[in-house]
Amino acid sequence: MSTDHTTSPSKPTQVVVATTVLLSFISFWRAAAIVLADLGSSAFYPGGIAEQAVGKAAPWFILGVMLFSWAVRAIYIESSVMFVRGGVYRVVKEAMGGTMAKLSVSALLFDYVLTGPISAVSAGLYIAALAAEILGHFHMGLPMARDQFAAILAMGIIVYFWRRNTRGLRESTDDALHIMQITTVMAVMLFGWAAFTLITRGGHLPPAPTLDHFSFSEDALGWLKGTRFPAITAIALLVGFGHSFLAMSGYESLAQVYREIESPKPRNLQRTGVVVFVYSLIFTGSVSFLAASLIPDDVRPQFYDNLISGIAMHLAGPLSLRLGFQAFVVVVGFLILAGAVNTAIVGSKAVLSRVSEDGVLPDWFRQPHKKFGTTHRFLNMIVGLQ
Repeated sequence: MSTDHTTSPSKPTQVVVATTVLLSFISFWRAAAIVLADLGSSAFYPGGIAEQAVGKAAPWFILGVMLFSWAVRAIYIESSVMFVRGGVYRVVKEAMGGTMAKLSVSALLFDYVLTGPISAVSAGLYIAALAAEILGHFHMGLPMARDQFAAILAMGIIVYFWRRNTRGLRESTDDALHIMQITTVMAVMLFGWAAFTLITRGGHLPPAPTLDHFSFSEDALGWLKGTRFPAITAIALLVGFGHSFLAMSGYESLAQVYREIESPKPRNLQRTGVVVFVYSLIFTGSVSFLAASLIPDDVRPQFYDNLISGIAMHLAGPLSLRLGFQAFVVVVGFLILAGAVNTAIVGSKAVLSRVSEDGVLPDWFRQPHKKFGTTHRFLNMIVGLQ
């Protein structure tokens, strides 16, 4: 018995991909700009904080932390690629369960929610100080207290990035990319001018990180104060590194932007990590050493909150040029701190999106914006808290 098999011409299959939000993917340059907008601000003040805690050997600890960030970068890349969706929630849930994942996400969101307004107010204080100094030359003053001026400007920054993120990730990453481009111009000018100053005037390296060169402040030792532990080299080094880890703040955003990176994701994430590491190592690490080399020891405490501004005022050249460059540094500091607000919003939204996808939060939060297709309800909640 034979069977006659007849086949009809195959019809093209239509595939529909259903999503809750508008998909938007970014290049590794844009992803690096988001991370560096937060991490880059660490070049301005962690060196001063570390020096207050451990003494003049602080630049070596900052350099050590930045070198250690290579390992942190590798962990974020591996965890993001291994668990596909990446992020703190997915990584911790796979390793330690849902309860610990929720606790971890809560801690991260607490960090992001605080980072936004703190960075925004710091940016406002930078501009308030610059405006007060400029107006002072004309025998005028700010129309309000600096704190009030900074708070109003901070709210404006947060609302601005809320609107940009509501429109879409590409719009907010445009801002981050432009901020880092301006920051790079400032960094190139700073390093070139500083090199000329060191060649003409000379300079010196900070003292080596040995026990003889440590001078811990009372606050730096904590419960170790009054004990013999600070005299042990290993413990003294741990204390020094502990007060320098702020220089690495911002690396957590690397895992949050992974899902938004364009294909091939693993390779572009690796490129993002390399760009972030090299940029932060050169920028943050060099600033601490330049501050120790160019700013006199008795003057440097005045610039602990903004070491780059202090370096600008101690470069070779006419005072007018140095004042102009210092103003440029302050404006860049304002921009990069404002960019940290954007990074906090982007990171918070990414974390909440993953939590919602796992059913922890109601689907109501994921309803797309009618015009822009973004998860605007997450943004509204985050910015409202900030």
